[in-house]
Amino acid sequence: MVDTYSAGSVGAGQILGHIRGPPGPTNVPSMEAPTKRVQVKRVPERARYDRSVVDAILDEALICHIGIIADEGHPVVIPTIHARDGDTLYLHGSPASRLLRSMQPGTEICLTATLLDGLVVARSAFHNSMNYRSVVVIGTPRIVDDPAEKRAALEIITDHVIAGRWAASRPVTDKEIASTLVTALRLDEASAKVRTGPPVDDEADYELPIWAGVVPLTLQAGAPIPDDRLSDGIPLPEHVAAVADGGH
Repeated sequence: MVDTYSAGSVGAGQILGHIRGPPGPTNVPSMEAPTKRVQVKRVPERARYDRSVVDAILDEALICHIGIIADEGHPVVIPTIHARDGDTLYLHGSPASRLLRSMQPGTEICLTATLLDGLVVARSAFHNSMNYRSVVVIGTPRIVDDPAEKRAALEIITDHVIAGRWAASRPVTDKEIASTLVTALRLDEASAKVRTGPPVDDEADYELPIWAGVVPLTLQAGAPIPDDRLSDGIPLPEHVAAVADGGH
């Protein structure tokens, strides 16, 4: 993982408050890793195995990346939209998608999501870094066949991107539901890794006349741009305006 919490009960600010501090040995992993495969090996003090941390990162992230072995036998990593419902992550796409076609029954995948919080500028280029929150999930997805679960999953995914959009949209048709493939991935095997705080330079470098610190980074929505074919008199809905005002 890069030397990088849903609407759930813990927000990003709470998480950063929970783990704030220099990335040193005082920041110890909060729990044991669920499996060795998702145990953080590099800078293990940045590991976070609390599900509340994992959940909140996944809930804040708008996209994830999934690593698979394609049908042709080579590895590929593909970005996609995800959404969490309790212990399950839902993914969706076209049945013709290479990603989803590769998810044959019993095939494992690796899913990652990263939130970039700042550029860490050190006195030495060697110690430059980034502040981040990231998650790795390993598991075997299942295809969602139950129509009720499938429709509910699509609602969850839609509202993950813009809360309230499902209810405000034209209802999806049975044909659209049938032409969409939805998969579910349990969060039994997941871990997070987090870096916060200032650069960590070599002790002798702190006396150098070189600026060091952190450049904070945020993902910020701009003003909504109406569709060129939007009919006259249709106002900007509150749930879309809320995104521009900093909501999600």
